[in-house]
Amino acid sequence: MIELILDGLALRVAAGSTVAAALYLGGDGSSRTSVGDQRRAPVCGMGICQECRVSIDGQRRLACQTLCQPGMCVETHA
Repeated sequence: MIELILDGLALRVAAGSTVAAALYLGGDGSSRTSVGDQRRAPVCGMGICQECRVSIDGQRRLACQTLCQPGMCVETHA
């Protein structure tokens, strides 16, 4: 198990988990809020749809393509 920070809260996930999986384990699975004020979540799981955009350690990344690392700070876009 490794620990990361998701929207300010500590979360433990299995080693090898993607950040997209951590979004589901630590909350409602959403990664951002659309301009229409709807919560969005990963759709394709392979980086094409761009719905899983989050900030990881201050850089915009795709949650479905990023493996969780100990101590990483993930922020969804509200």
